[in-house]
Amino acid sequence: MTQFDYIIVGSGAAGSVLAYRLSEDPANKVLLLEAGPSDRHSLIHMPKGIAKVMANPSYIWAHESKPEASTGNKSEWWARGRVLGGSTSINGMMYVRGMPADFDGIAELSSDDWSWQHIGAAYKALENHELGAAETRGDKGPIRITLPTYRDHLSEAQIAAGHALGWDSKRDMNDPDDAVAIGYAPRTVYRRKRQSAAVAFLRPAMKRANLTVLTSAVADRLVFEGKRATGVRVLREGREEVYSAREIILCGGALASPAILERSGIGDPERLARLGIAMVHANPAVGENLIEHRAMLLQSRLKRDISHNSQYKGWRVALNALKYALGIDGLMSAASYEIVGWLKTDPSLNRPDAQILVAPFSFNMEDRTQVEDAPGMHVTLYALRPDSRGSVHIDSADPNAPAAVSANHHATEHDRRKMVDLVRAVRRYLATEPLASLIAEETSPGPAYQSDGEILAAYDRFGTCGYHAVGSCRMGNDAASVVDPELRVRGIEGVRVMDTSIMPVIPSGNTNGPTMAMAWRAADIILR
Repeated sequence: MTQFDYIIVGSGAAGSVLAYRLSEDPANKVLLLEAGPSDRHSLIHMPKGIAKVMANPSYIWAHESKPEASTGNKSEWWARGRVLGGSTSINGMMYVRGMPADFDGIAELSSDDWSWQHIGAAYKALENHELGAAETRGDKGPIRITLPTYRDHLSEAQIAAGHALGWDSKRDMNDPDDAVAIGYAPRTVYRRKRQSAAVAFLRPAMKRANLTVLTSAVADRLVFEGKRATGVRVLREGREEVYSAREIILCGGALASPAILERSGIGDPERLARLGIAMVHANPAVGENLIEHRAMLLQSRLKRDISHNSQYKGWRVALNALKYALGIDGLMSAASYEIVGWLKTDPSLNRPDAQILVAPFSFNMEDRTQVEDAPGMHVTLYALRPDSRGSVHIDSADPNAPAAVSANHHATEHDRRKMVDLVRAVRRYLATEPLASLIAEETSPGPAYQSDGEILAAYDRFGTCGYHAVGSCRMGNDAASVVDPELRVRGIEGVRVMDTSIMPVIPSGNTNGPTMAMAWRAADIILR
């Protein structure tokens, strides 16, 4: 059996970047394990194929949240990618870097290795950006970043309304400043196709003889000799296999990596005893400190048929698909959201504390894989830095059973205040010209939700997870953290974690870009 130097578990934003970086040295033998299938399906690569892919159980882990007051006492699905490229093969393709203060905050809780000085350099190294090079923006890296090409009257009005409120205009919405701004969002789309981590990083790396990639390989648990991990037990094609390595790096994400640790005997002793799992190392922090954005849609009916809704129905959607197949740029090659805004719920703040994603279409709220018949638009909104904490833990030792989530949204007065203030701020934005005269009425949550309590009830009833969960294998310089500042799992040897689960605080926005940048930096730390 081959003895690998590194086994990487998970092929998402972190795993693919690490496979690319660690296999650059031909002396390193690297194995990457992905639980899902290959990413050959054409709808994965067509940006607007996202709704179909997200609804296909072949390509997702369907984690289920526990019914709680903050989710309207109902379960919600937190989907994650189970396919080559992980969640980068099913995400909305928005490329948001986070703010420099986010990473300096992570550094304060861990070490200077994670400061903006290093993460800014990582962004410059990994990007191949349409706008060219800048101080922390790259033009020679593996992943292509582009700006939206489809712009129309409604989209321009959506941006102009923000400018009328005094929000800045930025050519690159990821410029490392603290400006309140609105504009066209950078995206991981290139030549009309999704730039997943598998496309950008893994495909080039797979040409190297020292990298092995196995799909449909479900990581069951780590194998130990004493407190040293020597390998990974995998379920593949109906049989158990064990792969050995000098070092194992878990890159399963905030919902999967703590589950692997718990199945391996690392976690809360009482929890693992109830499941009959032998204890290797006790750490009650595994699966705790889960942080997630609580998102909600403010949806509006338009007075005129200038939305994109009709373009996704009947003969028009067939025509748009044909144009895409013929290589013509258009709606089918657009990211899920192509306008992003950063705003302050309190003008006295030193940086934006909320994000909005503005869309020129509206959903059927009974089935969000479909658009409405009537013309409409919506704004997805969320407070950027919540301080409520949830958890994610296994309920079964079955590696194919997704872990269960406790969201615990708006558990603090801080978060409740931010959520209410944000809805009011976005309503002011929607009431600003030139957007206001295009809108007939708010349809969701609707005019019935006005008071603080009613607005919080709307979040509970209509809200969703932001698909940005972090923190469940918290990195820290304290002994109670799950991993140390060099990503090593405390109390055992030979295992590191690198994915959103290590982030002790949540970055300001979408987590795809920050995860890739942190993984790029992680490779430097692992190799030094």
